[in-house]
Amino acid sequence: MNLMTKPSAFPAILCIMLVWGCTQKSQPQQPTELTYLALGDSYTIGEAVPEQERWPVQLVDSLQKAGIDVKAPTIIAKTGWTTNELMEAIDQAAVDSTYDFVSLLIGVNNQYRGYDINQYRVEFQSLLEQALAFANNRSERVIVVSIPNYGVTPFAQSRNPERIGKELTTYDTIADSISGQYDVAFINIRNLSENARSDSSLLAQDQLHPSGKMYAQWVSRMLPIVTSKLK
Repeated sequence: MNLMTKPSAFPAILCIMLVWGCTQKSQPQQPTELTYLALGDSYTIGEAVPEQERWPVQLVDSLQKAGIDVKAPTIIAKTGWTTNELMEAIDQAAVDSTYDFVSLLIGVNNQYRGYDINQYRVEFQSLLEQALAFANNRSERVIVVSIPNYGVTPFAQSRNPERIGKELTTYDTIADSISGQYDVAFINIRNLSENARSDSSLLAQDQLHPSGKMYAQWVSRMLPIVTSKLK
Protein backbone atom coordinates (compact mmCIF):
# COMPACT_ATOMS: atom_id res chain seq x y z
CA MET A 1 0.00 0.00 0.00
CA ASN A 2 1.38 3.36 -0.99
CA LEU A 3 0.87 5.73 1.91
CA MET A 4 2.33 8.70 0.06
CA THR A 5 -0.24 11.19 -1.21
CA LYS A 6 -0.04 14.06 -3.67
CA PRO A 7 0.45 17.51 -2.15
CA SER A 8 -2.88 19.20 -1.55
CA ALA A 9 -3.83 22.01 -3.98
CA PHE A 10 -5.78 23.78 -1.21
CA PRO A 11 -2.91 25.97 0.13
CA ALA A 12 -2.20 27.23 -3.39
CA ILE A 13 -5.85 28.05 -4.02
CA LEU A 14 -6.11 29.79 -0.64
CA CYS A 15 -3.06 31.90 -1.46
CA ILE A 16 -4.55 32.96 -4.79
CA MET A 17 -7.82 33.91 -3.11
CA LEU A 18 -6.01 35.97 -0.47
CA VAL A 19 -3.98 37.83 -3.08
CA TRP A 20 -7.14 38.53 -5.13
CA GLY A 21 -8.96 39.75 -2.03
CA CYS A 22 -6.14 42.12 -1.09
CA THR A 23 -6.04 43.43 -4.64
CA GLN A 24 -9.78 44.08 -4.59
CA LYS A 25 -9.56 45.94 -1.28
CA SER A 26 -6.74 48.10 -2.55
CA GLN A 27 -8.79 49.26 -5.54
CA PRO A 28 -10.10 52.79 -4.87
CA GLN A 29 -13.87 53.04 -4.88
CA GLN A 30 -15.30 55.09 -7.70
CA PRO A 31 -17.00 58.27 -6.42
CA THR A 32 -20.74 58.31 -6.85
CA GLU A 33 -22.40 61.14 -8.74
CA LEU A 34 -24.36 63.37 -6.40
CA THR A 35 -28.06 63.90 -7.07
CA TYR A 36 -29.87 67.25 -6.96
CA LEU A 37 -33.56 68.13 -6.70
CA ALA A 38 -34.71 71.69 -7.45
CA LEU A 39 -38.18 72.74 -6.25
CA GLY A 40 -39.85 75.98 -7.30
CA ASP A 41 -41.74 78.01 -9.88
CA SER A 42 -40.86 80.05 -12.99
CA TYR A 43 -37.53 81.15 -11.53
CA THR A 44 -36.40 77.55 -11.05
CA ILE A 45 -37.68 76.23 -14.38
CA GLY A 46 -36.12 79.25 -16.11
CA GLU A 47 -39.09 80.85 -17.85
CA ALA A 48 -38.05 82.57 -21.11
CA VAL A 49 -34.46 81.29 -21.11
CA PRO A 50 -32.88 78.21 -22.74
CA GLU A 51 -32.59 75.11 -20.59
CA GLN A 52 -28.83 75.47 -20.18
CA GLU A 53 -29.32 78.96 -18.69
CA ARG A 54 -31.63 77.87 -15.88
CA TRP A 55 -29.88 78.54 -12.60
CA PRO A 56 -30.08 74.92 -11.33
CA VAL A 57 -28.41 73.78 -14.57
CA GLN A 58 -25.78 76.53 -14.31
CA LEU A 59 -25.19 75.57 -10.69
CA VAL A 60 -24.52 71.94 -11.59
CA ASP A 61 -22.16 73.07 -14.36
CA SER A 62 -20.25 75.28 -11.91
CA LEU A 63 -20.07 72.50 -9.31
CA GLN A 64 -18.68 70.10 -11.89
CA LYS A 65 -16.03 72.66 -12.85
CA ALA A 66 -15.17 72.88 -9.15
CA GLY A 67 -14.53 69.14 -9.08
CA ILE A 68 -17.84 68.06 -7.54
CA ASP A 69 -19.54 65.37 -9.62
CA VAL A 70 -23.25 66.19 -9.72
CA LYS A 71 -25.87 64.74 -12.04
CA ALA A 72 -28.16 66.95 -14.09
CA PRO A 73 -30.82 68.36 -11.74
CA THR A 74 -34.23 66.85 -11.29
CA ILE A 75 -36.59 69.83 -11.44
CA ILE A 76 -40.12 70.04 -10.07
CA ALA A 77 -41.15 73.56 -11.00
CA LYS A 78 -43.55 75.37 -13.31
CA THR A 79 -44.29 78.97 -14.20
CA GLY A 80 -47.15 80.34 -12.09
CA TRP A 81 -47.00 77.82 -9.27
CA THR A 82 -47.87 78.94 -5.77
CA THR A 83 -46.85 77.08 -2.61
CA ASN A 84 -49.98 74.91 -2.63
CA GLU A 85 -49.55 74.07 -6.32
CA LEU A 86 -45.95 73.03 -5.74
CA MET A 87 -47.11 70.84 -2.87
CA GLU A 88 -49.67 69.18 -5.14
CA ALA A 89 -47.09 68.67 -7.88
CA ILE A 90 -44.69 66.99 -5.44
CA ASP A 91 -47.47 64.63 -4.36
CA GLN A 92 -48.28 63.81 -7.99
CA ALA A 93 -44.62 63.25 -8.83
CA ALA A 94 -44.54 60.52 -6.16
CA VAL A 95 -40.82 60.99 -5.52
CA ASP A 96 -39.58 57.73 -4.00
CA SER A 97 -35.90 58.49 -3.50
CA THR A 98 -33.70 60.85 -1.53
CA TYR A 99 -31.24 63.34 -2.95
CA ASP A 100 -27.79 64.56 -1.99
CA PHE A 101 -28.84 68.18 -2.39
CA VAL A 102 -32.20 70.04 -2.56
CA SER A 103 -33.06 73.67 -3.30
CA LEU A 104 -36.32 75.54 -2.71
CA LEU A 105 -37.45 78.87 -4.19
CA ILE A 106 -41.18 79.61 -3.98
CA GLY A 107 -43.65 82.35 -3.11
CA VAL A 108 -43.73 85.00 -5.81
CA ASN A 109 -47.06 83.81 -7.18
CA ASN A 110 -48.61 83.81 -3.72
CA GLN A 111 -47.71 87.50 -3.57
CA TYR A 112 -48.80 88.18 -7.16
CA ARG A 113 -52.23 86.63 -6.59
CA GLY A 114 -52.68 88.40 -3.28
CA TYR A 115 -52.87 85.28 -1.14
CA ASP A 116 -53.01 85.53 2.64
CA ILE A 117 -49.46 85.79 3.98
CA ASN A 118 -50.28 83.22 6.67
CA GLN A 119 -50.99 80.67 3.96
CA TYR A 120 -47.45 81.20 2.70
CA ARG A 121 -46.04 80.83 6.21
CA VAL A 122 -47.77 77.48 6.79
CA GLU A 123 -47.21 76.05 3.32
CA PHE A 124 -43.60 77.20 3.05
CA GLN A 125 -42.80 75.43 6.29
CA SER A 126 -44.45 72.28 4.99
CA LEU A 127 -42.46 72.51 1.76
CA LEU A 128 -39.22 73.02 3.65
CA GLU A 129 -39.94 69.95 5.76
CA GLN A 130 -40.57 68.04 2.53
CA ALA A 131 -37.28 69.30 1.09
CA LEU A 132 -35.50 68.11 4.22
CA ALA A 133 -37.12 64.70 3.90
CA PHE A 134 -35.91 64.50 0.28
CA ALA A 135 -32.41 65.30 1.57
CA ASN A 136 -32.61 62.47 4.11
CA ASN A 137 -33.09 65.06 6.88
CA ARG A 138 -29.63 66.55 6.35
CA SER A 139 -30.22 70.27 6.83
CA GLU A 140 -26.76 71.08 5.48
CA ARG A 141 -27.84 69.60 2.14
CA VAL A 142 -30.79 71.99 1.64
CA ILE A 143 -30.79 75.62 0.56
CA VAL A 144 -33.59 78.17 0.29
CA VAL A 145 -33.26 80.97 -2.25
CA SER A 146 -34.97 84.32 -1.75
CA ILE A 147 -37.61 85.67 -4.12
CA PRO A 148 -36.25 88.16 -6.66
CA ASN A 149 -37.82 91.60 -6.63
CA TYR A 150 -39.76 91.70 -9.88
CA GLY A 151 -41.00 95.14 -8.83
CA VAL A 152 -38.00 96.67 -10.61
CA THR A 153 -38.92 95.17 -14.00
CA PRO A 154 -40.72 96.99 -16.83
CA PHE A 155 -43.58 94.49 -16.43
CA ALA A 156 -44.29 95.74 -12.90
CA GLN A 157 -44.10 99.49 -13.41
CA SER A 158 -47.87 99.87 -13.74
CA ARG A 159 -48.51 97.47 -10.83
CA ASN A 160 -47.29 99.51 -7.85
CA PRO A 161 -43.62 98.42 -7.77
CA GLU A 162 -43.04 99.89 -4.30
CA ARG A 163 -45.81 97.73 -2.83
CA ILE A 164 -44.45 94.67 -4.63
CA GLY A 165 -41.01 95.24 -3.14
CA LYS A 166 -42.37 95.66 0.39
CA GLU A 167 -44.56 92.58 0.19
CA LEU A 168 -41.73 90.45 -1.18
CA THR A 169 -39.56 91.63 1.71
CA THR A 170 -42.17 90.22 4.07
CA TYR A 171 -42.19 86.92 2.18
CA ASP A 172 -38.41 86.66 2.31
CA THR A 173 -38.34 87.54 6.01
CA ILE A 174 -40.71 84.65 6.70
CA ALA A 175 -38.71 82.21 4.56
CA ASP A 176 -35.45 83.30 6.18
CA SER A 177 -36.87 82.89 9.67
CA ILE A 178 -38.32 79.44 9.05
CA SER A 179 -35.15 78.30 7.30
CA GLY A 180 -33.17 79.36 10.37
CA GLN A 181 -35.41 77.29 12.62
CA TYR A 182 -34.43 74.21 10.61
CA ASP A 183 -30.76 75.19 10.32
CA VAL A 184 -31.12 75.54 6.53
CA ALA A 185 -29.06 78.10 4.60
CA PHE A 186 -31.07 81.03 3.21
CA ILE A 187 -29.37 82.60 0.19
CA ASN A 188 -30.53 86.14 -0.47
CA ILE A 189 -30.28 87.21 -4.12
CA ARG A 190 -32.65 90.18 -3.72
CA ASN A 191 -30.07 92.89 -4.39
CA LEU A 192 -28.80 91.04 -7.46
CA SER A 193 -32.31 90.96 -8.91
CA GLU A 194 -32.68 94.69 -8.31
CA ASN A 195 -29.73 95.41 -10.59
CA ALA A 196 -32.20 94.83 -13.44
CA ARG A 197 -33.54 98.31 -12.69
CA SER A 198 -30.58 99.78 -14.54
CA ASP A 199 -29.33 96.83 -16.61
CA SER A 200 -31.82 95.42 -19.11
CA SER A 201 -29.42 92.61 -20.04
CA LEU A 202 -30.31 90.99 -16.73
CA LEU A 203 -33.87 90.39 -17.96
CA ALA A 204 -35.24 87.88 -20.44
CA GLN A 205 -37.13 89.06 -23.51
CA ASP A 206 -40.42 89.04 -21.60
CA GLN A 207 -39.04 91.94 -19.49
CA LEU A 208 -40.10 90.14 -16.31
CA HIS A 209 -38.04 87.02 -15.70
CA PRO A 210 -34.27 86.92 -15.21
CA SER A 211 -31.94 86.32 -18.13
CA GLY A 212 -29.25 83.67 -18.10
CA LYS A 213 -26.82 86.45 -17.20
CA MET A 214 -28.72 87.25 -14.01
CA TYR A 215 -29.02 83.57 -13.12
CA ALA A 216 -25.23 83.30 -13.50
CA GLN A 217 -24.89 86.03 -10.87
CA TRP A 218 -27.18 84.09 -8.55
CA VAL A 219 -25.05 80.99 -9.04
CA SER A 220 -21.88 82.94 -8.23
CA ARG A 221 -23.43 83.83 -4.88
CA MET A 222 -24.68 80.30 -4.21
CA LEU A 223 -21.55 78.45 -5.32
CA PRO A 224 -19.26 78.96 -2.29
CA ILE A 225 -22.05 78.00 0.09
CA VAL A 226 -23.16 74.94 -1.86
CA THR A 227 -19.59 73.81 -2.53
CA SER A 228 -18.78 73.86 1.19
CA LYS A 229 -21.85 71.73 1.89
CA LEU A 230 -21.12 69.11 -0.73
CA LYS A 231 -17.38 68.65 -0.26
